[in-house]
Amino acid sequence: MNHSTAKKEHGGAPPSGERSIPRLIDDTVSATWDDVKTIIDAKIEILKIEISEKIAIVAAMLILSIVLIAGSAYLVTTLAFLGGELTGHTWLGFLMVSLIFIVTFIFFARFRPELLKNLIQKILLSLYDYKK
Repeated sequence: MNHSTAKKEHGGAPPSGERSIPRLIDDTVSATWDDVKTIIDAKIEILKIEISEKIAIVAAMLILSIVLIAGSAYLVTTLAFLGGELTGHTWLGFLMVSLIFIVTFIFFARFRPELLKNLIQKILLSLYDYKK
């Protein structure tokens, strides 16, 4: 039985083993490539979401910091005016508030510089909760 006889016996269709393996390999490679592209696209989308979340956190922290600084400035001014009212001289109230800031600076800069660094580090680590 030769090749032309085999085609006649199967009704003109090629034998089952001749073209099915290359087609199966081609289909498998195509499907794998499509899966890899889908996975890469999904990873890119996840990365975009994570980056936008981090940017949102930084922006929120920046806005909250500005609000905190403005509120602190008003509080310090109010305390200075209160101290001035209590002593009868406005300049004494501002002097008392300034001395509190200067003493705090000297304490952290000269006597306990590691205390402030460790406190900030603990706060930052608690924000990211590394125990997860």
